[in-house]
Formats: sequence, structure tokens, C-alpha cells
Amino acid sequence: MSKETAQAKMVWTMVAKDSQGNVKWSDEGKNLIVNTGLDYLLENDLVAATLYIGLTDGTPTVVAGDTMASHSGWVEVTAYDEAARQAWGQGDASGGVTTNETAATFTAIGTTTVGGGFLTTVATKGGSTGTLFSVKAADEGNRSLVGGDTLDVTISLTVSSE
Repeated sequence: MSKETAQAKMVWTMVAKDSQGNVKWSDEGKNLIVNTGLDYLLENDLVAATLYIGLTDGTPTVVAGDTMASHSGWVEVTAYDEAARQAWGQGDASGGVTTNETAATFTAIGTTTVGGGFLTTVATKGGSTGTLFSVKAADEGNRSLVGGDTLDVTISLTVSSE
């Protein structure tokens, strides 16, 4: 008897730039698709769904049981100019991969620390409703943004046979 398996993984790329467009820092790495995110993946057409990117504060601790209503290891960063969380904007899947064709951009208001990011089904900045899909703690650790800096976020989801 043979077993067939599948694996889903996401890779986040975050690039911070100062107000002149110079790269200040970048971070790239895999994230945790939480339990509610795995259920969402099985129950929905992820490419057709609209998911929203949010940012986490410094030193987030992420666990598989995190939800939008309960995530004691991290707090959402809302110190950015945009009125809502940014849409992921993933494109059509090809070769088992979907990614946002254009990076989602956040413009910092004042000085803030970013420790990672998350994907959710609700755009409300600072809100606690909706389905949490995934959370990422930055591989490079906490990073600082100052007013006028931008943070571009690109996320790729790969589903493959093991």
C-alpha cells in the first residue's frame, strides 16, 4: 500500500526602504500555517480568496493554535499610513506555486518595530475577527521602521507532493 502526501509551505520576503527608496533591511523565510489556516486551505479555493497581510510587533512567538481572536505571543502593528491591512493579491497558481504579483506596501508612521507578519481573511487594521491563515516571525529578528519608510511584502505559497 502506498501513501500519498502533500505539503504546503509559505515563504515571506519583506524589504524595508527609507523615504529615498534605499533598502534598509530585508528578511526572507518560511512561516507557520496555523491550524485554522490549514482548515481554510482545505475548505476554500485559496487563489480565488482574498487574504490580507498584517504586521506583528517585535519578537513574536507563533504557535499552531493561534487565531485572530487569540494570539498571546504577538500583537499587531498598526503604525502605518494605509487605512487597512494590505491585500495579498496572489495570482493564478502555476507549477504548484502562487504569489502576489506586486508587493504589498506599508508606509510607516513614526518609529515602530516589526517582528514578522500574518495573513488573515479580514482587512480591518487592528481587528480580531476572521480566520488567521498563517504567521511569520522574522528570521532576522526585530527590525525598526521610522516615519516615511516603506515595507514591501511578497508571499509565495507552494503546494507539492512529498
